[in-house]
Amino acid sequence: MKDLNILSFETSCDETSVSVVKNGREVLSNIINSQIKIHEKFGGVVPEVASRNHVDVIDIVTKEALEKANLKLKDIDVIACTYGPGLVGALLVGVSYAKALSFAIDKPLVPVNHIEAHIAANYITHKELKPPFLALVISGGHTHLVHVKDYTEFEVLVKTRDDAVGEAFDKVARVIGLGYPGGPKIDALAKTGTPNIELPKPKIEDFSFSGIKTKILNLYNKDPEINKADLCASFQETVREILYEKTMKIANDLSIDKIVLAGGVSANSSIREKFENAYYPELELCTDNAAMIGAAAYYNYLSGKIADLNLNAVANLKIGDFL
Repeated sequence: MKDLNILSFETSCDETSVSVVKNGREVLSNIINSQIKIHEKFGGVVPEVASRNHVDVIDIVTKEALEKANLKLKDIDVIACTYGPGLVGALLVGVSYAKALSFAIDKPLVPVNHIEAHIAANYITHKELKPPFLALVISGGHTHLVHVKDYTEFEVLVKTRDDAVGEAFDKVARVIGLGYPGGPKIDALAKTGTPNIELPKPKIEDFSFSGIKTKILNLYNKDPEINKADLCASFQETVREILYEKTMKIANDLSIDKIVLAGGVSANSSIREKFENAYYPELELCTDNAAMIGAAAYYNYLSGKIADLNLNAVANLKIGDFL
């Protein structure tokens, strides 16, 4: 089969990323324009600000991705983009740009589910990895256990009832004064602390992080002089135990011996240490990036998941949904 060069776009939140991926696993370029500094002063992502910044830089980032890959548009075989889930305004920038480019150079347009792409990031880091496996998707908006039966076949087994794990990290960090983004800051401070504070672990089948988040907030509000490093270490230790115990129970119940981590929170050093035998992406591929979109797009394309120019953004797109 002929090699496929996929030009992919990711604009679901606050990163404008464009990548060229060859055959789903070889990254020729992966350019990421982050807006963290822009949104830091707001304590979180402001959707309208994110959308405008995508518009400002997407053309520049696209040219840089092609230059780094040492390719021209005529060398591209497939155009791919995230079409959900995410911030609808931000998604529309990438979808609109990809549709226009697909029409202009007459190449197939492949839509990609952002969360499925986080899972596919592992195919880049681990060239030998193939389904089936159990994926723990942990990000700012999602906490899912997904049975990945094939490259484009997914079954969500468990999800969160309330806060996603990344959302809990951000909220805790904001309340105790660490700022945004919360995940990396809690991870760093926890390394200097001791997990000596007992926190609740919900006894339900689904994930839930509202209880532990509320407990942290109450402790801090009651005693603002509490040791923040110990608080972060205790929070992080409890969270990783919740994730690990539930994941291993499901894996054992289904006799699945291959565990994959995916999503921004999979960059957390403590969680990676706990899941020592799991697959997880290299750090640059944990957060939002277009290389993972190109990886997922390759398998979507092979399975015939191609869109026309009526493609639209779907802010609440679910895993396994297609158009």
